[in-house]
Amino acid sequence: MKRQWMVFGATLAAVACASARAGVDLSVLDKSMAGPRAQVLVLGSVHLSGMKELQPGALDPVLERLAAFKPDVITIEGISGEGCDLLARHPAVYPPDNIEPFCANPDAARKATGLDVPSAIAEVNRTLAQWPERPTAAQRRHLAALFLAANDSSSAVVQWWQLPEAERHAGDGLDDALVALLARRGSRNNESDQIAARLAVRLGLQRVHPIDDHTGDNVTVADETAYADAIRKAWEAGRVKAKPMRDREEELKKAGDMLALYRYINSPEVLRAVVDADFGAAMREPSPQHYGQFYVAGWETRNLRMVSNIRAAFRERPGARVLSIVGSSHKPWFDDLLGRMQGVDIVDAEKTLGGR
Repeated sequence: MKRQWMVFGATLAAVACASARAGVDLSVLDKSMAGPRAQVLVLGSVHLSGMKELQPGALDPVLERLAAFKPDVITIEGISGEGCDLLARHPAVYPPDNIEPFCANPDAARKATGLDVPSAIAEVNRTLAQWPERPTAAQRRHLAALFLAANDSSSAVVQWWQLPEAERHAGDGLDDALVALLARRGSRNNESDQIAARLAVRLGLQRVHPIDDHTGDNVTVADETAYADAIRKAWEAGRVKAKPMRDREEELKKAGDMLALYRYINSPEVLRAVVDADFGAAMREPSPQHYGQFYVAGWETRNLRMVSNIRAAFRERPGARVLSIVGSSHKPWFDDLLGRMQGVDIVDAEKTLGGR
């Protein structure tokens, strides 16, 4: 009897292990859901800040196709004011020198409005909850000032650009320093402004949503030089296969054909080459410390947190049409992770851009 029980116990254990491996199939959870499904378009982008030769109007064909998608939520690859405030409060964990490129100094906006970042975020939320259908110029100037104080400059630009030229002046929380800041933002090559903010203005949206996060990719290693050398060698190993793709990308940039460029970098074939040359090469990196795995783990943690921020941006909006603009290396992770969300469909970026 004792032996039979042991055999039966082993059988139960095997069944339990099989069940654990099978898990729960979440892909069917929304099969019979009530209500509309969200449509999410992830646009892989080049970083326009590196394109000094970008001509005025070159992005218009791209904007035309994105406008046809009619997004009502637009997210950008920027750290939110809340995220920057968190980083600033933990300088021992997140060195200020590392964060400075990603987070603007909100002191000028705080001086003009009297609001620190948390207070400004709360005031932005309260203002948008009561936002009128036809806001006055004074209301737009005030909201632009609030966005700057909340360290969300791209959303401030959205409000600024919806003002008539004659109304783009100081007042209602904007002082001369903030007006000058908004003018500078409008002239910079930056996909968060030149694509996302311009599209938001065109569609009558009130803001964009910064969703970047660097709290999970600050990899801690004992020997930073050895880590950097290992990752550099991995990239060098993957560079040969990626060279034709990089060369074609540079050709399209120099030609100024931005629509063709965006079609190209959003094609599955190119994205596969990008991922293999960078992260695949890192996974093949042979250091005894497995530094390549450190690197990829940090990258995946960042993408997970970014995607959770995107999900939060349309959490209370079933059926939302969401455009997420992000560096093209993120796109495979975004498509995969967002595609696992309940009630969410991924829109084909290449098809949206007219590539096939």
